[in-house]
Amino acid sequence: MNTVIVDYDAGNVKSLQFALERLGVDAQVTYDAELISSADKVIFPGQGEAASAMEKLKSKGLDTLIPQLKQPVLGICLGMQLLCEQTEEGNTRGLGILPVKATRFPNTVKVPQMGWNLVHHKAEGLFEGIVQDCYMYLVHSYFVPLNAATQAQSDYAGAYSVAVQKANFYGVQFHPEKSSKDGLRLLENFLSF
Repeated sequence: MNTVIVDYDAGNVKSLQFALERLGVDAQVTYDAELISSADKVIFPGQGEAASAMEKLKSKGLDTLIPQLKQPVLGICLGMQLLCEQTEEGNTRGLGILPVKATRFPNTVKVPQMGWNLVHHKAEGLFEGIVQDCYMYLVHSYFVPLNAATQAQSDYAGAYSVAVQKANFYGVQFHPEKSSKDGLRLLENFLSF
């Protein structure tokens, strides 16, 4: 199985690579359009700020490539937010896969949310074999509202999406590579699609 991690200088991908290696997967980190297009599975991670991340995607032509992919694609953290039509962060246009806007948490709570939070999910797909109301590790200031694509939710100043799916596109707000055995199981589930 040929798995690639999209490289667009938006975060440290080493911990993700190590997690995949624990599952026996040697993922290639690349921004090469041909390698990404021909991969069996594509992982689209991200940390940092949305506007500069989108600029980097555009500079490599990945803003047009990613929405056209037909194989399973997993957006992680900022990668999930960039699947949206827009994000309030820098009033940035995303990839337009999900017709929603990522929104900033209100000032009534500590931002960013950082740490373990309870996740309530549909016990299928990405969450097959994962205990209900599990805990996953999150670090984020913006969130994706509940929508038709929501597969899992958490609560921080209200309920919001921590996992989405639309067609072959999956997204998780948490970091599965930092979320212990449940996070590893989620990556394993994605790789089995």
